[in-house]
Amino acid sequence: MIRQLQGQVAIITGASSGIGRATALALAREGCRVALAARRQSLLEDLAHKIRELGQEALVIPTDVTKREEVQKLISQTLASWGQVDILVANAGAYIRKPIAQLTVADLERPMAVNFYGAVHAILETLPHMLRRHHGHIVLVTSFDARKGLPLDAPYVAAKCALSGLGDVMRQELHGTGVDVTIVFPGRVDTPLIDTLEVPRISAKIPPEKVAQSIVRAIRRGKAEVIVPAFIRSLDWLRILCPRLSDWVVRLFHLEGWEAK
Repeated sequence: MIRQLQGQVAIITGASSGIGRATALALAREGCRVALAARRQSLLEDLAHKIRELGQEALVIPTDVTKREEVQKLISQTLASWGQVDILVANAGAYIRKPIAQLTVADLERPMAVNFYGAVHAILETLPHMLRRHHGHIVLVTSFDARKGLPLDAPYVAAKCALSGLGDVMRQELHGTGVDVTIVFPGRVDTPLIDTLEVPRISAKIPPEKVAQSIVRAIRRGKAEVIVPAFIRSLDWLRILCPRLSDWVVRLFHLEGWEAK
């Protein structure tokens, strides 16, 4: 069944750039009213202007997702304005790389605070409303790193694995409630998050609009998981069938990338 999104209310965290910005525009084009959350208000205002030019409504709500009181304000302001939340896209992210041998607990805490607990705050504030209405869709934007971790990405991978694991349980527990859960596993995406990272041609960065289009399709079709771009599914299958061979492929093509000089 293809679902219509016209008139629905979507909240997008990490909306100021990258996947969040592209998803906000894509949902607005589908007829959604969009609440925009991120820390950089000026970028949110610019995005809201573009959404209004499309003929749709937009709310700008500056939010630091690591602070639960700010997330509570995000949800309450959205409900006060529009009376409902139909879609939550938990997308806010922080990318930190460091070799395992040099890791400190602090190196793990920051990405967990943003990538995992930031999403948890939004979920816990939104889910009771969705359950009361027996209607809603939660989209968790993780990373393909959560399926095949890459060298140097341990802090990021740990947080994204936690989020994807939570989403897997949520989808099962919420079955039959009217609330759907989609986990999105993008490969390398051309966003400010990794703008200093060079990657091999075989895993070239894809535009955030491609991920946004996949998210919209997943919401309309009620898909459980999305891996984008499609070609990285082969690495996922290789990981399942022979983990050491998938490790070799990562080494062969330097899929972890390298810092631009």
